[in-house]
Amino acid sequence: MASNSGITQVLETDIWVKATWGEFLAFAEDSAWEKGNFYYDREQMRIEKSPVGLLHARHNSIIPYVVILFAALKNIRVVQFANASFRKVGIREFQPDLAYYIGSDLRVPPNDSNSPVNLNEYDPPNLVIEIGASSFSDDLGNKRLLYEDAGISEYWVERANTREVFAFAINGGGSGRIQQSRVLPGLEIALVEEALNRSQTQDDGEINRWLIQNFSQG
Repeated sequence: MASNSGITQVLETDIWVKATWGEFLAFAEDSAWEKGNFYYDREQMRIEKSPVGLLHARHNSIIPYVVILFAALKNIRVVQFANASFRKVGIREFQPDLAYYIGSDLRVPPNDSNSPVNLNEYDPPNLVIEIGASSFSDDLGNKRLLYEDAGISEYWVERANTREVFAFAINGGGSGRIQQSRVLPGLEIALVEEALNRSQTQDDGEINRWLIQNFSQG
């Protein structure tokens, strides 16, 4: 069980804290923190309280419609993981809201275990998405650095309060803003934002029919 130390007190303020890998594992395996999202990189750790609000929950359902329907209608192989942990033992761990393996050339982990995905055995996902309100600044900052180091190909950050999507292509340890997905060629980021905006007034059936119509025209 994680000790009730200065680290515990600082973690409750939802910031990055200097920690060893062993200290990180003590918290990650402590049932008292089981509802948190865990991140470790550059010998620092962060535990976020799992969001429970309707805003996050709604957007966390709309974005998958866009990705999955686009991939299905364009005949692109896709495997989705929601709130899964990905671990490079001793180096880093991340638990994004959504993660995708897109294409047929990746080692995709099986869904037969509740343990974190071992990135020494499987590839990292090539698309990672974070939906943030209070965590938005960190999503664009430290987490972006983490995903650059982790070998993610593309990273989206949605600012939940405004329904803006900031998408980045990652290459060679650096990232740059993009307006069209690289891992889902032809998918405009503006369309993702439009789907989120429609969720304010439309039900899921209406949104999905609109998406299918758009994707079928391409």
